[in-house]
Amino acid sequence: MKRNTQVYVLGKYISMSAHKARKVVDQIRGRSYEETLMILELMPYRACYLIFKLVYSAAANASHNKNFKKGNLIISKAEVNEGTTVKKLKPRARGRGYPIKRPSCHITIVLKDISLTEEYDYRYI
Repeated sequence: MKRNTQVYVLGKYISMSAHKARKVVDQIRGRSYEETLMILELMPYRACYLIFKLVYSAAANASHNKNFKKGNLIISKAEVNEGTTVKKLKPRARGRGYPIKRPSCHITIVLKDISLTEEYDYRYI
């Protein structure tokens, strides 16, 4: 019987461009849970706090709902997709309007328990 060893969390409509969030997500992909939290606390970007909350929430769900140990979790998949863009007009001089774009993104993070997976290569921890 195959046991599901993954927990995922999805943050939708986060008001930030996907390019800025992707810059942070690329740094944590494939790392362990503890190492990810340390990296996110020390990086100086605004996206770090939001991604930190998502990773922390996914680990809390994994330990509460599936009884996984937080020390055995790794970030197996992390992706950022573009969301909707809110377009506004800002009034400018001489009756003109200047377009303002407010992008949003969707962040998906998947945590995997490596103690339940036999094919994982432990050299990359």
